[in-house]
Amino acid sequence: MFDHFVWSVLVVPPLVVLAVRLLADRLPPGRAAAVIAWSAVVTAAASTVNLALFTVAALAEVPALAGPLGWSPSVVAHDTASVPWVPWVSLAMLVGVGFAAGRRWRGHRRILRLAAAGGPAQRPLVLVPDETADAFAVPGGPGRRGHVVVTTGMRDLLTDPQFEALLAHERAHLDGRHHRLVMLANLAGAAHPALWWVRRHVAYLVERAADEDAASHVGNRRTVAHAIGTAALATSGGQPRGLHAALPAGVVPRRVALLLHPRPAAGRASLVTALALIPALALASVVWTGEATIDLVELLIAAAR
Repeated sequence: MFDHFVWSVLVVPPLVVLAVRLLADRLPPGRAAAVIAWSAVVTAAASTVNLALFTVAALAEVPALAGPLGWSPSVVAHDTASVPWVPWVSLAMLVGVGFAAGRRWRGHRRILRLAAAGGPAQRPLVLVPDETADAFAVPGGPGRRGHVVVTTGMRDLLTDPQFEALLAHERAHLDGRHHRLVMLANLAGAAHPALWWVRRHVAYLVERAADEDAASHVGNRRTVAHAIGTAALATSGGQPRGLHAALPAGVVPRRVALLLHPRPAAGRASLVTALALIPALALASVVWTGEATIDLVELLIAAAR
């Protein structure tokens, strides 16, 4: 079981981060965000299950707990005799993961509730009379598409083409269900500290994806770049809402630069490599976790004899 712990908990998550750093920018941002978010959450889930398996082993070493279930604590303890600290460290780590993931989940729901306070969901655009410049997408519930909230302070800052670019950007968040990808990446980052950077990069990628969708919609990349720059300057220092609450600071100049000077499209080989390697690492972690599960079941059967 210890080998599986090493791979799923200690090795694969940093490898996923390394692969993302090397390959993520070779994919279109929307596709990259989806691949990375789902790969990260699968990796984090596999790591968490491994911690849970070793936690069961730790508890099975306690006579008061193992006795009523018919397990021999000495047999279980013998299996990890060379690394006796691993089950108990796993127990402590699992408690930390549960606390961090629960806190992140509650924070995500709180952000969505704050964003939803902007207006009723039955209107696709809610213009709020407020001098504070702000704009954000509010995801809808089941059967509802969601809506965009814009303050009059933000509307007054933008020209008509820039305002159209802003709306296209926020609607792209709704169409792409970007809040779900951000939530998945946030939970993965909470479940494993090595995935913290991935959480921030997914938040950046969904903004890039919305930028590109807006540029395609309005047909003018410079207009979108100006709208992003103007909105960022107007909202700097304020309390971010919606998806922007998860966005790392300092990325607006990079987004504007990529709109004005887009990178050449990546070749097919780069796309295939990026699309295959990152999910493959996550799936490998699942395989090792499955083998660890089988090992634990066999251990408990042996301990019950």
